[in-house]
Amino acid sequence: MESDTLFSYPASGRLHDTQPAGRGVAAGRGLGDAGTAGDAGSPLPVRMRPASIDELVGQEHLLAPGAPLRQLVSGTAPMSVILWGPPGCGKTTVAHLVARATDRRFVAMSALSAGVKDVRAVIDEARRQRRTGGLPTVLFIDEVHRFSKTQQDSLLAAVEDRTVTLLAATTENPHFSVISPLLSRCVLLTLRPLTEDAVRDLLRRAVTDERGLGSSLRLAPSAEDHLVRLAGGDVRKALTALEAAAAAAAALSADEIDLGIAEQAIDVAAVRYDRDGDVHYDVTSAFIKSMRGSDVDAALHWLARMLVAGEDARFIARRMVIFASEDVGMADPTALSVATAAAHAVEYVGLPEVQLNLAQAVIHLASAPKSNSTTTALAAAVADVRAGKGGGVPAHLRDGHYSGAQRLGHGQGYRYPHDDQRGVVTQQYPPDELAGVDYYRPTEHGAERAVAARMPVLRRIVRGGSGTTAEAGRTAETGPLPGTAAASDDSGSVTAGEVQQ
Repeated sequence: MESDTLFSYPASGRLHDTQPAGRGVAAGRGLGDAGTAGDAGSPLPVRMRPASIDELVGQEHLLAPGAPLRQLVSGTAPMSVILWGPPGCGKTTVAHLVARATDRRFVAMSALSAGVKDVRAVIDEARRQRRTGGLPTVLFIDEVHRFSKTQQDSLLAAVEDRTVTLLAATTENPHFSVISPLLSRCVLLTLRPLTEDAVRDLLRRAVTDERGLGSSLRLAPSAEDHLVRLAGGDVRKALTALEAAAAAAAALSADEIDLGIAEQAIDVAAVRYDRDGDVHYDVTSAFIKSMRGSDVDAALHWLARMLVAGEDARFIARRMVIFASEDVGMADPTALSVATAAAHAVEYVGLPEVQLNLAQAVIHLASAPKSNSTTTALAAAVADVRAGKGGGVPAHLRDGHYSGAQRLGHGQGYRYPHDDQRGVVTQQYPPDELAGVDYYRPTEHGAERAVAARMPVLRRIVRGGSGTTAEAGRTAETGPLPGTAAASDDSGSVTAGEVQQ
């Protein structure tokens, strides 16, 4: 691993290693000796690393007595573990605690630079140590999702027979980034992003603790709020910003880090924005309503407001995915794909670059034609279900593949649409009580205009020449549904060309 003092700890006789640190490998006692947790020259996030598992904050769901994380740190159970969580949530800290607290040989490896040769060298040495009665080996692999399939395959046998106890960390979903055979040999522990309260507690600890600022400076509440907000759950980011602000305060001979010093130190303005308060909801509402109103520029302003204030990019992306179906819908069916791609980019790319992906999606959604017909159609259908309307599944639609289904008449009389040249046949699909009821009423906006032209034709064929029944076009319990008028009652033959238009 690169010498970034991530594994800084005092040399301990319990940690042994005879494996030379190869490319991408840091092993044993020499790991990070240049900057220990007690070294004033180490970065503040390193100095403030928990000295024991009881100092670990924000992962209470994994810290109960006997929980896998406690067993991992104490060494009471030699289990291989994959730690999954966002940056700054404590994955490296857990590895640091394992290196300090267990009577095992500890080897650290970065997937950014290590190769199969390095992995095999560590495994070979672990086997030699085990044969000669040496300490068992814990192999820590950071960013394991960056390992190729071949590199991950090289770990399988050693993890299976416990030649090494694997401790791997990843910010990517391991169900997609880690091969199934390796995942099945490990316990998956999901670390959560730190809450604002947790980050705030750690900032206050860093201000007063002798390992941190040692109460040499005060941190103004407004500056503290600013640092917490900008951290976005990443305590490493918060502590790095605090250290920069402390240096700025010292240069100014100030005895307090106020909001101005914090802003100057990290070059980000403190936008008035409370992620848990009224402003949060007001800005989110303005963002959604600007996109709904097709004001691209206003939508970009509110997006920028949220990003600068440190809003969780995942929250922004989720709102856009919802908006794509709620307010754009069938008027531009590609909107959902664009919004979903932006949400994926948040996880795949991350900040700050993903801001570009979010901005592109906002422009697409705000400039797209709008239709809420999907929203109103679902609301009407749900209202009928909750009102008790419905009934049993028509017999011809029921599953007819199991033994005894034919005797019950299930599946009999079902017409296969693909047997018709139009791909549509006359057949009842809803329960009797809802036959002929129109839920979906397309608008004439954007791509939905073509759907609006097609719907009367489809309904006329499916319903046997009549597009509606006496109930068609009625108002659902949720209120009048906007959109085009009910389908025509005109009957007559329908061609395949009409259906395909």
